[in-house]
Amino acid sequence: MNKKILGMVIGITIIIAITATAIILQNLGVFTQKTNEKIGLVINSPNQTTTLQDLDKIYSQASDVGIGRSNVYLFWNLIEPIHGEYDWKQSDTLMSFNKKNNLKVTLYFSIINGESLGPFPNWIGKPSLNAIGEDRIISVLDAILSRYDIVDTVILAGQTESQFRFYEQNIPVYKELFNGIYDKIKEKHPDVKLGNAFTLDQVLNKNLQNIVTDLAIGDFVAFSYSPVDSLNDIIKTPQQAVEDLEEIFDLAGDKKVGIFEISWSTSNFIGGSDSTQAEFLEKTFEFYTKNESKIEFFTWYRQYDKPEGTCVFEEQEVGNNTLIVGGSGFGSSEHVIERLNQYVCNAGLINNDGVAKPSWNEFKKQVQMIN
Repeated sequence: MNKKILGMVIGITIIIAITATAIILQNLGVFTQKTNEKIGLVINSPNQTTTLQDLDKIYSQASDVGIGRSNVYLFWNLIEPIHGEYDWKQSDTLMSFNKKNNLKVTLYFSIINGESLGPFPNWIGKPSLNAIGEDRIISVLDAILSRYDIVDTVILAGQTESQFRFYEQNIPVYKELFNGIYDKIKEKHPDVKLGNAFTLDQVLNKNLQNIVTDLAIGDFVAFSYSPVDSLNDIIKTPQQAVEDLEEIFDLAGDKKVGIFEISWSTSNFIGGSDSTQAEFLEKTFEFYTKNESKIEFFTWYRQYDKPEGTCVFEEQEVGNNTLIVGGSGFGSSEHVIERLNQYVCNAGLINNDGVAKPSWNEFKKQVQMIN
């Protein structure tokens, strides 16, 4: 056999061996798919109650797309119900599924929730911004970050523009609190990044840009976005909605931006549809690709729809604390609440019966193109 033919035979043998090994590893469940830690999805169950087995399947379905991150929402009152004593039962379960699926975590830890502060544990009471206690927050955040090494970004305040809409005089108080927490947490966890989140559609609808620029502090400025007016009706075309996104870079100044929750509802009750959701999703990935170097993370909201009427209520209980929907800038009339319910319940990429919308296949295609 001459050298040329021998080389071809050896080459073919190697290719067959590599292919066979890959198939074996895939069958054994150890085949590693390429992922992107910047691209995330809010992973959720389609039902109000779910089993661990169901969650395992839901997380696997999401991670198989190639995402590298998800959001975990941990409220202080659930983590530290008794001063100095931590309850990890719920968070350990969620974090274990993220870790198993090689997902980084954006932690939403709310000192601020729109107009509401907290929710805080009962032992703290209902303090004002300047009475929360910097050391207390540092202590609980340090405990969380020490326990879960997959958390690489922390959002300290959400819907922050609504907290200061009528109380801009409190912005310096919050800045001092944030900076104190930031410095101490960075000493202990230098690789973890901290920032605040703003609701872009509310900022634009109510001309609150100055609050965002005043609070463009930390490592990044995060935004959620829905293409809605103040009544929660979808009033944008997908192209107009993407043009809204372009404004985040001016608002963030020299900081990187995080897309914390970006969504488009398919409820025709408020002007949504399957086709416009898929079109917007495609355009947002074009936006991400164009601006990737300026984006810290990009997380779509969310995997599954939920049953009608289960998504938002005028008052929501979190532990022993009450959050008021109107405080987040949505208003509190029955008309507005009904539309918010419709929007949120139908914002998933898969309906609550498990049937994929066109946007789910588009999401998979876009993630795989980036990876």
